[in-house]
Amino acid sequence: MENITRRTLIKNTSLFFLAGLIDPFASFSVTLKSAKTILLVSGWQDVNIGDIAHTPGLLNVFETFMPDAKIILWKRSKGEEVGKLLKKYFPKVEIIYGNVDKEKNVDNPEIMEALKQADVMVHGSGPLLVAADNLAFWMKNTDKPFGVFGTTLQSPNEYHQSILKEASFIYTRETLSIEHLERVGIAGSHIQFAPDATFFMDIRNDEKGDQFLKEAGLEDRKFICVIPRLRFTPYHEFNPNKNGWSDTKIKEVETVNAAKKEEDHAKLREAMIAYVKETGNKVLVCPEMTYQVDIMDELLINPLPEEIKPFVIKRGYWFPDEAASVYRKALAVLSFECHSPIIAAVNETPFFYLRQPEDTIKGHMYYDLGFNDWIFEIEQTEGSQITEALREIWTNLTAAQQYLKIGMDQVSDIYKQRVESVRALI
Repeated sequence: MENITRRTLIKNTSLFFLAGLIDPFASFSVTLKSAKTILLVSGWQDVNIGDIAHTPGLLNVFETFMPDAKIILWKRSKGEEVGKLLKKYFPKVEIIYGNVDKEKNVDNPEIMEALKQADVMVHGSGPLLVAADNLAFWMKNTDKPFGVFGTTLQSPNEYHQSILKEASFIYTRETLSIEHLERVGIAGSHIQFAPDATFFMDIRNDEKGDQFLKEAGLEDRKFICVIPRLRFTPYHEFNPNKNGWSDTKIKEVETVNAAKKEEDHAKLREAMIAYVKETGNKVLVCPEMTYQVDIMDELLINPLPEEIKPFVIKRGYWFPDEAASVYRKALAVLSFECHSPIIAAVNETPFFYLRQPEDTIKGHMYYDLGFNDWIFEIEQTEGSQITEALREIWTNLTAAQQYLKIGMDQVSDIYKQRVESVRALI
């Protein structure tokens, strides 16, 4: 299909103007229709329930605090199942797809139509400015405002800096990103903290979750969930073209992962063993990313004492709505991955984030929200520390839930303030 260019936009806009001269009510209705329309670009990949969760989280933010707005989702990943998931929970949201070429033109006329309708473009939560090209397309074709909502902006490159300097608002996923922006000369009152949008993901699949819990023999608050992770996600193993990595990069990733995986997971196993021995309850080993299904046995199950293994259950890859329903019933979620703890927190379940230094600066948002007691910098942590903190939860769940509530009460207020700032732009 021929790319849609700015010239096409100008031509179409002139037609709308002409229609207004012929029938002034026509242009008035168009204005009304597009008065509060948000073009949201999000949905980076489907192999990670955290990446999937960003999108329903931010959709819920805008539907909650700007309920009169129309939302058009420009979804980057094209997985049909995730698309169906979003339509199930957000039937009013229009979902469009399409690519941006090197000249910052698009290959789907629906995107240009969305640009004409939208009053603001929002880049959703993510590990960096993933949709830089999408924002560049917006900048090329309109002077209307755009911004970033809940994104890590660690050491942005020059291309990303050129876009961020033109943004009307920049809401970083953690306050450390603000420092990174200041180092490259990007500063101002329009730059503020807004945690990962997963903190507002309210979708659940209780029917599917409860069925799994029943079949697995897992009782409410009588099991913990544990999630493994390698220091570097091995994208070269499942993305096309080995993720574009060189042989040197692949060797570096595999060397670090091999050197650290046992050391890291032995600390989590220590807590698992103590929990089973002292409570007689079960452990659910589950994934946040697809590849983790293949490392569960090696890192969290096979090395366990034989008397502990009957209390351990495995779970295959799932979607965030089912994960949310299961985490909601758990005593706690202990995770090397960053987003399962957030999904747990949204569902009033205590969590531990076992942070590996290679996992970017995104984990700092937990400190920003005051969850210092539940973040374990894994290289400075012993298994006994994780165990003792978990023991405090299973002996006094009420106190843990109160601690959780203090941190979570901030989230809604932050999102509300940030959305009000976006509303003021349109």
